[in-house]
Amino acid sequence: MKKNERITQFVAALHDSKEGAGDALQHLDPHYLGYFTCFNAGDYYEAHDVLEHLWLRVRGPEHAFYKGLIQHAGAFVHLRKQYLRPDHPKDGRRLHPAVRLFLLSQHNLRPFAPHYRCLDVQALCDLSNRLVTAIVDSQFTRNPWHPDRAPQLQLNPDL
Repeated sequence: MKKNERITQFVAALHDSKEGAGDALQHLDPHYLGYFTCFNAGDYYEAHDVLEHLWLRVRGPEHAFYKGLIQHAGAFVHLRKQYLRPDHPKDGRRLHPAVRLFLLSQHNLRPFAPHYRCLDVQALCDLSNRLVTAIVDSQFTRNPWHPDRAPQLQLNPDL
């Protein structure tokens, strides 16, 4: 099965499992909604994959918005891997790439602040800024991510 087909089936399964929940958000693309489902489950790579499927089809300003969210999830892929295997030769050095992706993400998302597509973009940028500051202030020796404190991203239909 091709990646495109696999992602389409995965998103459909996510949508079916959430039937009736979040009716006020039903106008949003299922891939966008799937990104938040995956991200909040700590499945950052899957969040990246699901939204990439939408990002590749979009042109115009939204392209940067989705790219920023993909980069945000990518940064968390690095943080999670570094947390799980801090002494691994490759995974132990993932704090620098995480910071780089957080900064790229902020660059792409800031034009959409304070709110866009039911997301508090400003709060998301503030979160990534706090994580970057914590990592840089520790001189890249401390990973602020922990599974018990993993952030949850919420969509608000009123935004």
